[in-house]
Amino acid sequence: MGENVAPSPQKGRGRKRKKPPRRKNAAPKAATMQQASVDGAARPDAAKVSANARNSVTGGAQVASRRNWLERTAYAALDLGTNNCRLLIARAGGDDFTVVDAFSRVVRLGEGLTSTGRMSDEAMDRAVEALSVCAEKLKKRNVVLARSVATEACRQAVNGAQFIERVKRETGIHLDIISPKEEARLAMMGCHALLEKGDGPALIFDIGGGSTELVLVSTIGPVPEILDWVSVPWGVVSLTESERVEGDSPEQLKASYQVMRDKVMLSFADFAARLPDEGGDRRLLGTSGTVTTLASVYLKLNSYDRRAVDGLHLPTSAMRDISRELAHRNVKGRAEFPTIGHERADLVVAGCAILESIFDIWPGERLGVADRGIREGILRALMASDANRRNRRN
Repeated sequence: MGENVAPSPQKGRGRKRKKPPRRKNAAPKAATMQQASVDGAARPDAAKVSANARNSVTGGAQVASRRNWLERTAYAALDLGTNNCRLLIARAGGDDFTVVDAFSRVVRLGEGLTSTGRMSDEAMDRAVEALSVCAEKLKKRNVVLARSVATEACRQAVNGAQFIERVKRETGIHLDIISPKEEARLAMMGCHALLEKGDGPALIFDIGGGSTELVLVSTIGPVPEILDWVSVPWGVVSLTESERVEGDSPEQLKASYQVMRDKVMLSFADFAARLPDEGGDRRLLGTSGTVTTLASVYLKLNSYDRRAVDGLHLPTSAMRDISRELAHRNVKGRAEFPTIGHERADLVVAGCAILESIFDIWPGERLGVADRGIREGILRALMASDANRRNRRN
């Protein structure tokens, strides 16, 4: 007896295969590219646009944050010279910086150094007192990066190292005794922007309290290149102490001034012999209390005004005339000029002797005046170094 068996379905016919059910909440596969609008260009998908936007916002925020941080960051430069103690605190701002605090005091650290070879206790006390004020300002302004330098007085004094230790112990400030070459470089970096445009080399100088630096520079590139330089041990303090005037008759004053000129010219001799003998206008730029003081006398200012003096360009013939007039006056007569006063009256003639000697070896027609120098050079170096370090880290 046979069973009725249903026939098997033929191949290719019969029931449709069921599609697997779609998972709940499953998203359709995103297209990697979507058709663009009327111009027919392809656009990235929404996910990529969103990621790029987030990266752009994040990158912009990082740049803005870095810029804001730099604008809030304070840098400081301290210059302890033979005659003055100066501090400058600033914040970076674009290609320049904004000064937020400053301090300057005559301390005469090198007083008596020429004759004794030592800094006196009184002079060191004055300097430490001024540096204590600087230390308070550094704390108050939340300075994150600073450089403090000492120059000729500490280089020459036999007790220079002991003084540096005392300063660190009593104020917390670590003074770096820099070389004459570094002093010349920093002064140049701080003021070269005020050089007049022109062809050929230019001479930048800094008449200090214990030394004078001369720097011959080429201005072909964006930053001047030092071609030659010299540092001589004559500044307004050291030269004044080396030539004590006996009496104040016109003849005695004139003779004393000439002795100063001769000493300085002798110290310049080797450098002068190396200077190029070129025609045309020889550009000159000076940074020192001497040139700013004489510029204020030229302008007949009743009180010193940095805004009127910094960046001024004057005929060298007029500066020679003022120098000789001051040299032929006694201390009381020099003090009658309001921007000289008693504080500078005994030192200004030595500065005049150095200035005229510079005119002799580099006879330019005009003198640029800079009320900026070592401190500004230090600040620019600190800011550039810090910015480079942060760029590498980011």
